[in-house]
Amino acid sequence: MGVYKISEALSIADEQGFDLVEISPKAVPPVCKVMDYKKFLYEQKKRDKALKSKATKVIVKEIRFGPQTDDHDYAFKKKHAEKFLKEGAKLKAFVFFKGRSIIYKEQGQILLLRLAQDLEEFGKVEQMPRLEGKRMTMFIAPKKGK
Repeated sequence: MGVYKISEALSIADEQGFDLVEISPKAVPPVCKVMDYKKFLYEQKKRDKALKSKATKVIVKEIRFGPQTDDHDYAFKKKHAEKFLKEGAKLKAFVFFKGRSIIYKEQGQILLLRLAQDLEEFGKVEQMPRLEGKRMTMFIAPKKGK
């Protein structure tokens, strides 16, 4: 293999019955290969698919509370939150304020902070409780190695 002009490379490819495929267009001079173009596309798709399958997909699970959620409901939802974090999913915990219950936003914040404290060994808080309209949202990411 050597360095050829484009016209020479094209004629070599035609003689062999293959295509001239540009491998690295940004290189100076551009790198080309004499090969079957369909096979090149197939292998490139295969590589892309393998890379895509190795990429991690982030799963976000949601848990909804009311501002005056009682202890039993809280414990039940906390157990589910633990399970989600152990499975490696991110957790989006939110308090939904219906109607005039927005006046209890301190209770909602206390509830979310209590949840963060209870789940401290399973995950760490990514975003502290923040009020957005009628929702107070908090994100918890699972700890690595769990």
